[in-house]
Amino acid sequence: MATIEVNDLYIAYGEKIAVGGVSFQANSGEVTTILGPNGAGKTSTVESVEGYKKPSRGSVNVLGFDPYRDLPKLTSSIGVMLQNGGIYPRMTPLQALHLFHGYYKNPLRIDYLIELTNLQGTLKTPFRRLSGGEKQRLSLALAIIGSPKVVFLDEPTAGIDPEGRLAVREVIRNLKSQGCCVLLTTHELDEAQRLSDRILILDNGKIVADGSLDDLMSASRGDNIRFSAPSGINLSELSRALDAIVSEERAGEYLVSTPATPDLVARLTSFLAGKNIIVGDIRAGRSSLEDVFFALTGKPIESESQPTSFGRKSRRSR
Repeated sequence: MATIEVNDLYIAYGEKIAVGGVSFQANSGEVTTILGPNGAGKTSTVESVEGYKKPSRGSVNVLGFDPYRDLPKLTSSIGVMLQNGGIYPRMTPLQALHLFHGYYKNPLRIDYLIELTNLQGTLKTPFRRLSGGEKQRLSLALAIIGSPKVVFLDEPTAGIDPEGRLAVREVIRNLKSQGCCVLLTTHELDEAQRLSDRILILDNGKIVADGSLDDLMSASRGDNIRFSAPSGINLSELSRALDAIVSEERAGEYLVSTPATPDLVARLTSFLAGKNIIVGDIRAGRSSLEDVFFALTGKPIESESQPTSFGRKSRRSR
């Protein structure tokens, strides 16, 4: 039995259907990532799995329980990371850790969490004075303090510096190695590629892709050439130089619609060098996760709106 099972989930707000027939599973010892453009239904789906929203139709099962009906039975077994954490502004990280530590029967050691999430230099700083990355790392520590079997991570690397990102990635890998089921939502595709065992892409309330990163890449793989470069290249001139149709799929991302050959790649790089255009990368016969996402949704992935001061973000986009 999967740790999380969602079957034919529907969520409606009046006559508007935000989620229309979503089904998926998430397993222990794996990181399952949900991606989607704003308004795709990610938030409504995740809030149903967390037990905060009642499905209009369908079923959700977490560790054998209905999370909406049986949330009190699940509280000690799940951890939820919320942006900005819902911490009182004058409370320090050390005070918050001690407070949450008392909620659980078998919590992790506070000194271990401090080192794991790199909070050593923040312990006596009021929450309101923490940087965005420090707040995120504290929120992560509070989400896992109870040794949960299932963890929900909402944009865990948002606003975090490179050193903090390494710490967050290590925490997630540790959770996975300990058999925890991690459900991750993010707008950072690089993080999704690094961390995910399975990726779901939602669009217009439905799942449009479901599989491992390799599965998604293989399904969209073609013989074309894609490359990244500054927006605004003269496409007519480049198309003539390559004797192939070149299009700008989205700002700074280009597609050469012809089979890739060494000669074609050489002519492309020669053209760009002759125009003093710096190329980001050239992908011959393979797609990036961003390519897959755009092909399926027709939209670039976008960041969520800024969080409010407390609790959940100001109703993440449905």
